[in-house]
Amino acid sequence: MTALINRGLTYCQQLINQIRPAMGDLEQIVIMADVSWQDYNALLSLWGDNAPVLFKYLGATLQIMSPSYRHEFYKENLGILLEAYLQEKGIRFYSLGSTTFKSESMQRGIEPDKSYCLNQRKNIPDLAIEVVLTSGGIDSLKIYQVLPVPEVWFWQNNQLHVYCLTNQQYEKVAQSDLLPDLDLALLANYVAWEEPFDAVLAFREQIRGDRRQTK
Repeated sequence: MTALINRGLTYCQQLINQIRPAMGDLEQIVIMADVSWQDYNALLSLWGDNAPVLFKYLGATLQIMSPSYRHEFYKENLGILLEAYLQEKGIRFYSLGSTTFKSESMQRGIEPDKSYCLNQRKNIPDLAIEVVLTSGGIDSLKIYQVLPVPEVWFWQNNQLHVYCLTNQQYEKVAQSDLLPDLDLALLANYVAWEEPFDAVLAFREQIRGDRRQTK
């Protein structure tokens, strides 16, 4: 058993070392079948927080993804803009970043691009955010469902797609349940700006303008 785990880990290590960050718009994704829960956890322990890739695990299937430059650009812009909104609205938040969340009993694990607890710290985030530039791969919602994460946002095709967990199933919704006053279209408008500093300033001004109009 130990030999099998070591061989599996060695192979995964070789794959990770071969994957290089892409400078374009597409991520590099590798899917591996028949990966044990023990191998998955050992891989996480080996890399710790220094892995150049993100892992998803769903019932013996492991996905290894190397984010592209554009993926990371959108991810960081989304986080900066969302945190600016939360600050402007006086909503306390805790950023958990790409923390690994997993369930051994359900054989699932995932690392969001961004994740947040609102109002108070929790073991599982209230909100997970994923940037999707490449189709295919493991269905993230099947993992988030059992953790369970109340709300998941996907940034795809320059739009935000929001899924809320209702009766243990995700439903696509037009507006966030967690942040019902947030104009998602307005937020999305600023994510792809090439100058994040200017985007945040403009977004904050829009939020303050809306606040002044409601007084």
